Amino acid sequence: MGLVRCLSLISSASRSVRRFSSQPKMSAAKLVPMVRLNNGLEMPAIGLGTSMSKGDDCVALVKAGIDAGFRHIDTAYFYKNERAVGRAIRAKIEEGVVQRSELFVCTKLWNTFHHPDHVALACEKSLENLGLDYIDSYLMHMPFGYKFNGWDEQKLMPLDAEGKVLFSDYDYVDTWRAMEALVDNGKVKSIGVSNFNSEQIGRILKECRIKPTSNQVECNARVNQKKLIDFCKNLDIVVTAHSPLGRPHLYQKDPENKPKPVLNEPKIIAIGEKYRKSPVQVILRYLVDIGAFPVPKSTNVEHLKQNLEIFDFQLSEDDIKVMDEFNTGKRMVHFKRLVDHEHYPFHIEF
Repeated sequence: MGLVRCLSLISSASRSVRRFSSQPKMSAAKLVPMVRLNNGLEMPAIGLGTSMSKGDDCVALVKAGIDAGFRHIDTAYFYKNERAVGRAIRAKIEEGVVQRSELFVCTKLWNTFHHPDHVALACEKSLENLGLDYIDSYLMHMPFGYKFNGWDEQKLMPLDAEGKVLFSDYDYVDTWRAMEALVDNGKVKSIGVSNFNSEQIGRILKECRIKPTSNQVECNARVNQKKLIDFCKNLDIVVTAHSPLGRPHLYQKDPENKPKPVLNEPKIIAIGEKYRKSPVQVILRYLVDIGAFPVPKSTNVEHLKQNLEIFDFQLSEDDIKVMDEFNTGKRMVHFKRLVDHEHYPFHIEF
């Protein structure tokens, strides 16, 4: 099946995707389709995840990712690596490898900054860390807020004497309204949410004036989020997928309580053999085919390149049915310490 035909089929299958475009026989970056957001801007259909990557290792990761062809870079204030991400981006701009306008940089508002008076300051801090003039996508990292604990990056989890997280009672709707002002002043091109459920998104749509462009959630073969994806598609909100491979390292640490990743499942290996693709590529392609756009991470240069090589094939309906069999709905990231918060998002199915 030709690439153009393949992308056409994806577009018709996903109402949240306004338009895909590609230019064959060009660099990997040019072959990555663009997803049209509800504000008219475009986002590359796959991003480079950076969580848990710090310092010089993070700089090397992002540089390698840009060299490989990634133009969508995902970070967060909570990751404590915005400075490293920014160093890498600026270095590649200075080298002439990429222009700022070609990049889609996403970062996130942390939970301790939910007070409306803190939102603009938090955004300025992220811009300062990144060394950029604007942010392409600024997400509210979670719907629940924590007690403000200053601006020290080492104090992002305020705890009481018993080690419990100190919550704030700030309403995420008020936080969202403050984020809307960031779009108004040009500091941010798009705003979105992360780890929000359908009811929380619906409330924002009812009470606010700027629609979220995206909702970033855990989405992988074990928790495929199909109901949430369909909900968001109907509202023209894009779903991006963090933890698209199921975070195998967390399973290795706690195999009794964490869902087992599917990378070694024979059925997935068999699908990959049919298309001459790896299990990782099959999983990433599966997410794209069901309407979620992944932000995988790898420190291996060859794996980075392979993660981009998922747009020259498409899973059949039978393949997708096989992949659906692995869905258990069991999350790898479930925020158990936060279940008592008023805005905990996982008390409902989606």
